[in-house]
Amino acid sequence: MIPLAELSLNCQKNAMQNGALVPLETEIIYSDAWSPFILRKLLGPTPKHLNEWGPRANPFFPWDRNLEVLELDDHVLLLNKYPVEPGHLLLISKGWQPQGGWLTRTDWQALVDIWQLQNGLWFFNSSPSAGASQPHRHLQLLPRSEEHQLCPEDPKFMGAAREGARPWPWRVGIRAMPVGKTPTVDFLIETYGNLAAENGLGLPSKVDKPLGAYNLLISRNWFVLIPRTSDGHEGFSLNALGYAGYLLATNESNLAWLEINGPNALLAHAAVINP
Repeated sequence: MIPLAELSLNCQKNAMQNGALVPLETEIIYSDAWSPFILRKLLGPTPKHLNEWGPRANPFFPWDRNLEVLELDDHVLLLNKYPVEPGHLLLISKGWQPQGGWLTRTDWQALVDIWQLQNGLWFFNSSPSAGASQPHRHLQLLPRSEEHQLCPEDPKFMGAAREGARPWPWRVGIRAMPVGKTPTVDFLIETYGNLAAENGLGLPSKVDKPLGAYNLLISRNWFVLIPRTSDGHEGFSLNALGYAGYLLATNESNLAWLEINGPNALLAHAAVINP
């Protein structure tokens, strides 16, 4: 079988040539006020997908075959049409599944199948209030090599998962992953359900859908759930990557406010604050 990284690179090359892939042009803005967070400023107008949430044409039904990297039984792995980082992948359900519903065994099985082929940072935005741009079920993956820093907040997540530290003013549910191996589907389902129940979202086996918005961040070392209250603050749209340490600014974003108050204050406005 052709390695997933090679399939992705080939797909990126072809999609760029035929115009199916539209990378967003950004620049990194450095400041001690938000270090070690990485802030990218979008150059050009804000894409519609950052500001809109259905009803409109579903871009995944059918999905664009020019962006297809790999097809699984119930899911398809696609390139993100509007990536900030090269190789940004979307794992979508083939049939309609709502983004706001509980993730299912087939979703977790597809994630594990891809996990065995590609290391990286998985994330999920459950609804518009959590930064989701589409109502059709999709998980997302930023590929990372073993040597590459996973995300700016990785050291804090590692400390929280291993030692119980909680250095954030907002609620964070976190578990350590099994050491040295890919987690099983059953482990992911159990961890997901327990963190959801512990953080006010309900238990998947007891309620039809989550009782609130949330983000997931998942790596080989930790599984993180963050309950959310709104999609942003001061002109910043915040999805799961904001809580991983990646911020995207547009022309509407108040950089002066961020310079004074810092990223923790920004993120706290959109999450459930610790009692």
